[in-house]
Amino acid sequence: MGAKKGKDLLLKLDTSGAGAFTTVAGLRAKRLAFNSETVDVTDADSAGRWRELLAGSGVQRAAISGSGIFKDGASDAAIRSRFFAGEIAGWQLAIPDFGVVSGSFQITALEYGGNHDGEVTFEIALESAGAVSFAEVP
Repeated sequence: MGAKKGKDLLLKLDTSGAGAFTTVAGLRAKRLAFNSETVDVTDADSAGRWRELLAGSGVQRAAISGSGIFKDGASDAAIRSRFFAGEIAGWQLAIPDFGVVSGSFQITALEYGGNHDGEVTFEIALESAGAVSFAEVP
């Protein structure tokens, strides 16, 4: 992937539950991380006492985090209500000229802040709650 504009990375929420994704936030900083746990199968007979791992058996997860401003009041309400309900919802992270990461996520952190001479900002963190897919942009 070549250089892309960070501002074009979009966080979208399936607000209706019907697969219609809407951009919900004006995120100024965003992060997407994929992780896979390892399963250690090292034993006394492992060559040279080097660790051995079991391929394809660790738990995989994705995490999305970001900070910025809400796009509008409806976006704020949609995110806030899902956080307080502990709801798992469909989310997408659109990466320009690269692809779209989609899946079920739960909001694990929601923070608000602001300065006396600026706008109210928020920070959000989401953790995957099921399989995550990637669709490449043609």
